[in-house]
Amino acid sequence: MKYEGMIIRPPSEADSLLIQVTVGCSHNRCTFCPTYKDKKFRIKSYDEIAEDVLEASGHGGIRRVFLCDGDALIIPQERLLKIITLIKEKLPTVERISTYANAKSILKKTPEELVALKEAGLTMVYLGIESGNDEVLRDIVKGGDFKKIVAAGKQIKEAGFILSVTILLGIGGIEKSIPHALDTAKILTKIDPDFVGALTLMLVPETPLHNDFLAGKFVLPDTFGVLRELEIIIAKSNFTSCFFTSNHASNYLPIRAKMPQEKEQVLAMLNDVIMRKDKSALRNEFMRAL
Repeated sequence: MKYEGMIIRPPSEADSLLIQVTVGCSHNRCTFCPTYKDKKFRIKSYDEIAEDVLEASGHGGIRRVFLCDGDALIIPQERLLKIITLIKEKLPTVERISTYANAKSILKKTPEELVALKEAGLTMVYLGIESGNDEVLRDIVKGGDFKKIVAAGKQIKEAGFILSVTILLGIGGIEKSIPHALDTAKILTKIDPDFVGALTLMLVPETPLHNDFLAGKFVLPDTFGVLRELEIIIAKSNFTSCFFTSNHASNYLPIRAKMPQEKEQVLAMLNDVIMRKDKSALRNEFMRAL
């Protein structure tokens, strides 16, 4: 497999075959994200991708494939369909093909094109929401607002994909902490995803947001402020059937829960930890992100 630069994938794709179909991210302007700053975005040629798929075909039993880097849906429709069809043909044991996406690339596809991708074999999409608050989304240069992200999420669900979204605790800073939490609950309720992953902001040196932090323009909520955001988001969100996690290494308090079945149980635990300021229940700071 010929990878260019660092390869990032969701935690749930740990056992997946990673096929790099784009290099970098088509947006690559989020102020908190350092991931693809060393890469100039490009879509790999079909021949490059086909070579990797054919190499992988010599290994049996591959069940899952994740299309890297930041956003495979930006690939023109005919070429993306050709790539997915090749994977299904050469790797017949594959049960799931998934990718990251953003609101812009999703909305560039028509509903009919998304259905065609689903029917060809693309089954799961990961969408980074980060926040439902328009001011926060503008501050972090996310490239989409509440309305566009909701439209993109609904379009993915309506096409029949499994939808996994991520939100980012602390991204509004102290100033916008509560509006961020309330509006994130609203956007999750509107989209009604199958999976939600709540991550906690970790400031990375040399990112614009870290520079704002050093300049005193951005102040992180403290540990229990972050947990308060999580409590609000869970309390105010309404899901049909969702698996909600905050078990990423960045998080202080690991949670894995079926919603809405386990909602009250999770809220009772969160409220207890916050009220007692019980640091013994939390991940130590030095262990975060390990």
